[in-house]
Amino acid sequence: MGYNKEYQSALDNTEAYWAGQADSVAWYKKPTTTVTKTDFGTYSWYPDGELNSCYLALDYHVENGRGDQVALYYDSPATGGTKEAITYTQLLDRVSRFAGALKAQGIEKGDTVLIYMPMIPEAAVAMLACARLGAIHSVVFGGFAPAEMAIRIDDANPKMILTASCGIEFEKKIAYKPLVDQAIDLATHKPAHTIVCQRAEIKAELDKAGDLDWYQVQEGVEPAACTPVKGSDPLYILYTSGTTGQPKGIVRDNGGNAVALKYAMHNICGMQPGDVWWAASDIGWVVGHSYIVYGPLMAGCSAVFFEGKPIKNPDAGTFWRVIEDYGVTSMFCAPTAFRAIRKEDPEGALSGSYNLNSLKWVFVAGEKLDSSTYHWLSDLLKVPVIDHWWQTETGWPMTSPMMGWDNPSESRLGSTNKPVPGYDIRVLDSDGTEVADGEAGNICVKLPMPPGVAWSIWNNNDRYVSSYLEAFPGYYHTGDGGYKDEDGYIYITGRTDDVINVSGHRLSTGEMEEVVSAHPEVAECAVIGVNDELKGQLPVGLIVLKAGSEIEEDQLQTELVKMVREQVGALACFRTAMVVQRLPKTRSGKILRAILRKIAAQEEYKMPSTIDDPAILGEIEELIEARSGA
Repeated sequence: MGYNKEYQSALDNTEAYWAGQADSVAWYKKPTTTVTKTDFGTYSWYPDGELNSCYLALDYHVENGRGDQVALYYDSPATGGTKEAITYTQLLDRVSRFAGALKAQGIEKGDTVLIYMPMIPEAAVAMLACARLGAIHSVVFGGFAPAEMAIRIDDANPKMILTASCGIEFEKKIAYKPLVDQAIDLATHKPAHTIVCQRAEIKAELDKAGDLDWYQVQEGVEPAACTPVKGSDPLYILYTSGTTGQPKGIVRDNGGNAVALKYAMHNICGMQPGDVWWAASDIGWVVGHSYIVYGPLMAGCSAVFFEGKPIKNPDAGTFWRVIEDYGVTSMFCAPTAFRAIRKEDPEGALSGSYNLNSLKWVFVAGEKLDSSTYHWLSDLLKVPVIDHWWQTETGWPMTSPMMGWDNPSESRLGSTNKPVPGYDIRVLDSDGTEVADGEAGNICVKLPMPPGVAWSIWNNNDRYVSSYLEAFPGYYHTGDGGYKDEDGYIYITGRTDDVINVSGHRLSTGEMEEVVSAHPEVAECAVIGVNDELKGQLPVGLIVLKAGSEIEEDQLQTELVKMVREQVGALACFRTAMVVQRLPKTRSGKILRAILRKIAAQEEYKMPSTIDDPAILGEIEELIEARSGA
């Protein structure tokens, strides 16, 4: 297929194009309506079709003769080398039995279930079992603290929580059950049950009312059949950081998600049934939903389900060992992981011990791909290194070469490539006028967005509109800035809001500011992201102390780091707090966070005409430069 013709077809005949793509999905009842506009301005795809996402991921392949093919390769350096090859038939058996157990405990279509689990096969079973019943799962990343989990419990109102006795972070074993119990204590909403998968590393105490054992609860239950759901029915809620500090529950529907992921796996990723796909991420993020569980399984691939880190366990050759062990066809990872590997093994010497001939290409996304990492990977692996771009909200790539097609677009360093068919990407100035090629502005997508894109925020349609549709009427506002070159390649230069990217994880600086400002010695604060060679960005707190405070800066930093770790989680990587005499503000008293972001990124900025005291910017610059040089 040719890119230009296909892309234009999706623009000119949007409804017909995506009606054709829907034929790749095994519907119980084919949709008669391809797309309809919601009453608050978004679009719902295939609303009257009937299907089941678990059926598409498992039953369909078993019924069509792929039951003996491996569905998941579980590989856990974290546990010392546990491995398991689970076929489609075996995974279907596990999922249908666990779905039967959930059903016996009262879970049914439309109920919400919160999942707080490490990267073990039971986590995939939990997600698919919910989908099988038509229940809506909400996975919370295991690195989040109880306070963050409690916010999600109160927003999603889950009938049940599914968890494990522990997770493993390098050599550290983290008990999950006490964290879940704390979250429930903090939350107003109280789930009826907590089901715990006991791991050998730590045994959890099941001593609270409603506590159930993962395996005991399955005894004597009837395996559950698939429950048909509408194309517009929610599959899952996934919380993403918002600029207010209150996370947004992105809602993904069943129909659009299925069509989009089949399209993405085959056309963008170039994967075919039987190929081995590895996304080195976690189910707590959108990558885990789209690229570890639903996407590869719906596409009939064998997916690597990896629990561990790219370094240690035992060394920085772990990624290369996994590629050889399972004959990985293609993989996805955030650049952070490859930077960590390079730091430990600068010449990539460990890769020489493994046969990497199965690998066709490597996809990277989640944060900016720097030229140094790109060249290191490309020279080392001798395969295409493919930068592409997407968001939790979209659920699948917005820009990428189409690796499943003839003559995919070539890579251009610094660009995330051309728009994927269905995404009409424009660069707009602050007035909503499209800018010239090469000129920077706001990256936006002309409505309607294609299937698979989130159409709402859980229980808060108005917030969806204000977050994404209000700033530029007729467009989806991505929150990213950048430009488009004369050949249509997209270049992302960074966020235009208060969200930073730490190791590929989007985190709200506003959320951290709320925690920091609660310290009794802090008068006001701003948390900004500074560039970091390894993690992309790290948060730094700029702190103004209350008058008369005598706290030492080191003590303050220690206390603030502890508070953010406890209330947001270790994944925030908040380690630095700097005391300043004042923060730059407008004359009306608003902190100039956009300017602070530019200073932190060492970018040029224009002195705003509304600034109260320009001298403060020089003071902040000196502090940031001193930290960068330390």
